Amino acid sequence: MRYNAGVSKILVVDDEENIVDLLSSYLRSEGFQVEVATDGPTALAKARAFRPDVVVLDIMLPGLDGIEVLRQLRSESPVYVVMLTAKTEEADKVVGLSVGADDYVTKPFSPRELSARIRAMLRRGRGAGPEEPRVLSFRNLRIDSGRREVWTDDEAVELTTLEFDLLYALAAYPGRVLSREQLLERVWGADYFGDDRVVDAHIKKLRHKLNDDATQPRFIHTVRGIGYKFGAEPV
Repeated sequence: MRYNAGVSKILVVDDEENIVDLLSSYLRSEGFQVEVATDGPTALAKARAFRPDVVVLDIMLPGLDGIEVLRQLRSESPVYVVMLTAKTEEADKVVGLSVGADDYVTKPFSPRELSARIRAMLRRGRGAGPEEPRVLSFRNLRIDSGRREVWTDDEAVELTTLEFDLLYALAAYPGRVLSREQLLERVWGADYFGDDRVVDAHIKKLRHKLNDDATQPRFIHTVRGIGYKFGAEPV
């Protein structure tokens, strides 16, 4: 899915009626097409029927919680997902990001801020690759930006779109240290409003999929106090 001049579709999922009413009203006034759900099973059914561009998903839901809804969504679709969390749900934020959420917003929040984050995601374009497709080859890793495919040790690796973009941002400049702020700008967009911990959560997930040990990395190296670098040598 890519952002375009047409009407983008948002699915708002929360069991608090006041939040659903506030968000749906505001997002419709901003020109989005909006559907709502107040429990997990309904959220999944509406996501399959409505095919939204973005899902705004609360963690605490009846029927199925937001984390399980996210797991099932991620197995079916690359749709953008913004998690809604309470200030006390720090662990859930980390779990949500590791499962595949693209961003999170902490309650209470401004509908204007949420709308800005959604627009930033859509401008980035889900599935949009680099302008000039390239194949990056390393001893144990191959990244095809045109096909958006990754192989490690001759095995295909299934990545989310954001994980692919993050890997490509690092691998395109092997040996170069990129700060979390630089990665946020390149992958999440210049007008991303969240904090930089989202980078760490996605790096952790990416390392797991690449079988990359953080203590003895083959690919992604942590540069303490700064960010990350891609350590493999191109071939």
